[in-house]
Amino acid sequence: MARVLVGVKRVIDYAVKIRVKPDKTGVVTEGVKHSMNPFDEIAVEEAVKMKEKKLATEVVAVSVGPAQSQETLRTALAMGVDRGIHVEISGKDFELLQPIHVSKILAKLAQEEKADLVVLGKQAIDDDSNQTAQMTAALLDWPQGTFCAKIEKTDAGLTIAREVDGGVETIKTKVPAVLSADLRLNTPRYATLPNIMKAKKKPIKKVTAKDLGVDTTPRIEILSVEDPPVRQAGTIVPDVDALIAKLKEGGHI
Repeated sequence: MARVLVGVKRVIDYAVKIRVKPDKTGVVTEGVKHSMNPFDEIAVEEAVKMKEKKLATEVVAVSVGPAQSQETLRTALAMGVDRGIHVEISGKDFELLQPIHVSKILAKLAQEEKADLVVLGKQAIDDDSNQTAQMTAALLDWPQGTFCAKIEKTDAGLTIAREVDGGVETIKTKVPAVLSADLRLNTPRYATLPNIMKAKKKPIKKVTAKDLGVDTTPRIEILSVEDPPVRQAGTIVPDVDALIAKLKEGGHI
């Protein structure tokens, strides 16, 4: 494999408590800490490991989003990625950007960059769509390995252990392919200070969706974003008989 393309998304940090905007058009993002999507960190780690094992010669990170997405790309570069591509989309277009748009962008870049592998996080923690890898594979007409827990190179291609509801399923696939990283695939490394400094000198190419011939016109309209309902407080019952009586009444415990 010569080149691995890895997707990195800038999302609200997983430790931040999400607040809905008063007008219910979305969530508050201004002045809120953002970082790389945790599943994308796993994807980056796996791609860098492939390069370290001499299974890949170059790793290219792609981020689709506003100007601040460059910070996310720099994090990927500090983890060992060779170069970055920033597809700048901001404002309303970014707020209504969907997996179908991102998939089209990634598929186009995979072809332009002559990538042998596209590695993505299985889902983003902001929209939880879990669609981008699957649609990218469909657009490229490449085989896919989703929810990867283990990836091994074989003479014929790749052997992938993937997380399924009933346990772990093992599949074989040829290359080129699209993979999505699950939680147990690896533990992402921390970027060291020397690597953070080196990352500042690594190139980031800026392109637009228009340059790639991708139409990002929104296909959805957000009607309302609301907080989940607050859970009602539970009650403590003295014994099993009282519990059964309460359940028969159809009450909540």
